[in-house]
Amino acid sequence: MKLKGQGQESPEGSEGAKGKMTLPLALVALISAFGSSFQYGYNVSVINSPARYMQDFYNKTHLDRTGVPMDGNFQTLLWSLTVSMFPLGGLFGSLMVWPMVNSCGRKGTLLINNLFSMAAAVLMGTSELAKTFEVIILSRVVMGIFAGLASNVVPMFLGEMSPKNLRGAIGVVPQLFITIGILSAQILGLSSILGNAEGWPVLLGLTGIPSLIQLLTLPFFPESPRYLLIQKGNEEQARRALQRLRGREDVDDEIQEMYQEDRSEKEEGQFSVLSLFTFKGLRWQLISIIVMMAGQQLSGVNGVFYYADRIFESAGVASSSIQYVTVSIGAINVVMTLLAVFIVESLGRRILLLAGFLLCSASCAILTLALNLQSTVSWMSYLSIVCVIAYIIGHAIGPSPIPAVMITEMFLQSSRPAAFMVGGSVHWLSNFTVGLVFLYMEAGLGPYSFLIFCAICVATMLYIFFVVPETKNKTFMEINRIMAKRNKVEIQESKE
Repeated sequence: MKLKGQGQESPEGSEGAKGKMTLPLALVALISAFGSSFQYGYNVSVINSPARYMQDFYNKTHLDRTGVPMDGNFQTLLWSLTVSMFPLGGLFGSLMVWPMVNSCGRKGTLLINNLFSMAAAVLMGTSELAKTFEVIILSRVVMGIFAGLASNVVPMFLGEMSPKNLRGAIGVVPQLFITIGILSAQILGLSSILGNAEGWPVLLGLTGIPSLIQLLTLPFFPESPRYLLIQKGNEEQARRALQRLRGREDVDDEIQEMYQEDRSEKEEGQFSVLSLFTFKGLRWQLISIIVMMAGQQLSGVNGVFYYADRIFESAGVASSSIQYVTVSIGAINVVMTLLAVFIVESLGRRILLLAGFLLCSASCAILTLALNLQSTVSWMSYLSIVCVIAYIIGHAIGPSPIPAVMITEMFLQSSRPAAFMVGGSVHWLSNFTVGLVFLYMEAGLGPYSFLIFCAICVATMLYIFFVVPETKNKTFMEINRIMAKRNKVEIQESKE
């Protein structure tokens, strides 16, 4: 005898799993993304605008303490630490994902994580009063730990809550809020608002507010039903959570699908990161997320953002207007990520990844040419602006939002936390590497540094084309079967 949902999908099961967007599902997505993902974006961008005033504060504090001005090299070192401690903290946060989500749950981890953000916000906001720049550098590590956890746990939490036909759209919401966070920091960082000598401590301290809102509202929403059923073995709580999220009483089809996933995995137990690397049945999934997460960061998105100001300057944009141009680029990033939310379910994941990396690689190649010819051909500087905008559009529709969605979809419940830990670590290590190496690359290679990014985009695109399957509108078990064929393993179906 076969239970419904075992072995093959029943027609009514696969139709029933088609969920609609309900108010509780929409609210939990917005609260999780605003309280966590928004702040990741905000803190990526927040120290760009007030950098000059913060460096003056570092110098003044050192002068008050020692009676001598700060050495230029020492100031550069301190500022590099201020910038790079954030991705380093992100790496530490990623390493905490697996133990935390398994012991505290997805929702529990997000609630505990708010304490990191609120502590860092208070410390950064009061650093000027306390006359200490060391606290800012320490707070950037703490904020990075928060972002490392948030960037992995929010996609996992929302991916496990979503019906299969909305998983892509809801999975892009965290990335949308990251771009909104970047844009908010750019707007608030304008010199006429908070990006000035008096306003920068407030600008840094504001990051605690979304965390406070999440801490007060998220407890009223359910935990991930898959975590409750598969990891906690509590069908009653899982059923209640699903009924609330789906807005209907009959959720048997999804409960059966979870049981089927649970039975399929019983023999392996919970995966640690080490067992994930040694298990043949997940080999291609693991390689795929490493390639996609590394490609996402090593494709040079941070380098392009960094270079943008100088590209606009060389195109003749007045230095007083550059910050407004940067804000408009942030706005394009938000609009294109919002577009990805609406098209990911109709076009699918693969096509957005392939189109995004193709546009990024073409933009990098043309940008190299345009930057080299800028001094001889007058209109080349405008072409380089077009390339920057095209690159940001390409990254926003595919490489930025989709890889985290794919981690949720390509792994089952027992291996998903370890997979996010690996994917998150690759993401933050690559981010840290680009931040560290780009200045040296640019000094040594100049515009040709973008050819390296172009090659990485092309390599990632080819890998996705040949290896990564389309996961749109499939259950986790169906995706698992597709990958099992590539891994050349048999899936253990339950035997009665």
